Amino acid sequence: MVKSCLDCGEPIVGRADKKFCSDQCRNNYNNRLNSDTSAMVRNVNNILRRNRRILSELNPTDKVTVHKEKLSNMGFNFNYFTHLYTTQKGSVYRFVYEYGYLPLDNDFYMLVVRDKK
Repeated sequence: MVKSCLDCGEPIVGRADKKFCSDQCRNNYNNRLNSDTSAMVRNVNNILRRNRRILSELNPTDKVTVHKEKLSNMGFNFNYFTHLYTTQKGSVYRFVYEYGYLPLDNDFYMLVVRDKK
């Protein structure tokens, strides 16, 4: 019985458990298989990278207050962050990697940096 390559359908020569005729076909098959997941992860990572860049540009020191409109105008997406940090007083900071922000009154945000190394 001759096995066929899972990617191109060509006959496979070699080991009995071989599934692909070449490394290129193996890569094509796996890239196609993972493309939906990869696209979603890539899109989320792009949003997180943009958010981090914006926070870093607006906060050259370690602490600054910025209006929500300025963040929005720069393309900041408030729905994407990496983690939350709750202080002992109950304030909840949202972080994008080491850059955090805390909502204040009147649509202002305090931007902070944690462990800047």
